[in-house]
Amino acid sequence: MSNAEADPAEVRCAAADRAEAASQVDVVSARDVPLGGPRAMTVRRTLPQRARTLIGAWCFVDHYGPDDVTETGGMVVAPHPHIGLQTVSWLFRGEIEHRDSLGSHAFVRPGELNLMTGGYGISHSEVSTADTTILHGVQLWVALPEDHRNTSRDFQHYVPSPVREGGAEFRVFLGSLVGDTSPVRTFKPLLGAELVLDPGSTTTLPVQTGFEYGLLVDQGDIRMAGTLLRPSELGYLGTGNDTLTLTNESGTPARAVLLGGTPFEEEIVMWWNFIGRSHEDIVEARHAWENASDRFGSVDDYDGDRLPAPALPNATLAPRKNPTRR
Repeated sequence: MSNAEADPAEVRCAAADRAEAASQVDVVSARDVPLGGPRAMTVRRTLPQRARTLIGAWCFVDHYGPDDVTETGGMVVAPHPHIGLQTVSWLFRGEIEHRDSLGSHAFVRPGELNLMTGGYGISHSEVSTADTTILHGVQLWVALPEDHRNTSRDFQHYVPSPVREGGAEFRVFLGSLVGDTSPVRTFKPLLGAELVLDPGSTTTLPVQTGFEYGLLVDQGDIRMAGTLLRPSELGYLGTGNDTLTLTNESGTPARAVLLGGTPFEEEIVMWWNFIGRSHEDIVEARHAWENASDRFGSVDDYDGDRLPAPALPNATLAPRKNPTRR
C-alpha cells in the first residue's frame, strides 16, 4: 500500500531509551488518512506517529474497514515504488489483486500472508477485486536493516494454520508463537499474528523478553497487561516481559493483530514510500521514480497511470524518534 498522505511527514527514527518500565502499556490512537480520490477509502494509521514510530522493525500500520466498496470504490492503488522495506498484507475480509515489477501476480485473501520485499527498489499495484463487497484488513511495513536494505526484490505467500492456545485462536504469519513458526523469511527477529479471543476469556502467552510488542485491536475490547484497548487502538509494551496476558472484556469474540520484534537500533529516514538512511537517499529514490528508472521496474497489465511522487519539503528531512518513556 502507498502512503497516500498529500503531505507525507518525514520520519527519522532511532531507538528509544530502553530504561523503561517493562510492564507499562502505552496506548496509541489512530489518525484517519484517505487513500485518495473523490470517494476515498479511509485507513486508520497508528504507526508512524509522534508518540511511537517503531515497534521492533515494524514501522507502518494501516487498519481499514469494514469498508463498503459500493460506497467508497474500494482500494485502487496505482503502481507506486518502495525502497528499504518489506510490505505485509493481511486481510480479514475481501480480496485484493497484487501485481509487482518482479512479475508477481497474486491475490491477498483473508488468513493468507503476502509479503513483498522492496530492498533496492520495487513497484506494485493493489486493487480490490470485482467480487469484493466489504474490504477489511491491515497493511504493515517492516524496515530493513542496513545490511539488507538494498537487497533484491522478492515476494512470498504463506497460509498459516490456526492454532488454539487457552481461550484464543492464533494464525502466526511471521516469527514464532504458541509453538507455531512461520517459514517466511525476515531480516530481523519479528512476530506477526492474528488472534481471536473467546468471549470473556483470558489467555497468558509466553513471549520473548528481548522483544517489544504492539497489539492492534480490530474488534472488541481487549485488556493487554492490565491496560484496556478499544477498537483501532494500538497498545505498546516494551522489552523485559516473559509473558503477556490478554483478556477479552467483550461478550463476543475479539480480534487483534499482535506485532513484535527486537528493538530496531538504527536510525532511518522514512518519507512517502521510501525508507533510507539520509535525506540524500530519499531525494535519489524520488528522482529515480519520477524519471522511470529501471531501479523500480514496471508493473505489467495495470490499466492506468502510476502514482506520481509528492513534492519534497523545502528543507532537509528532519530527525524524529520514539520519545523516552518515564
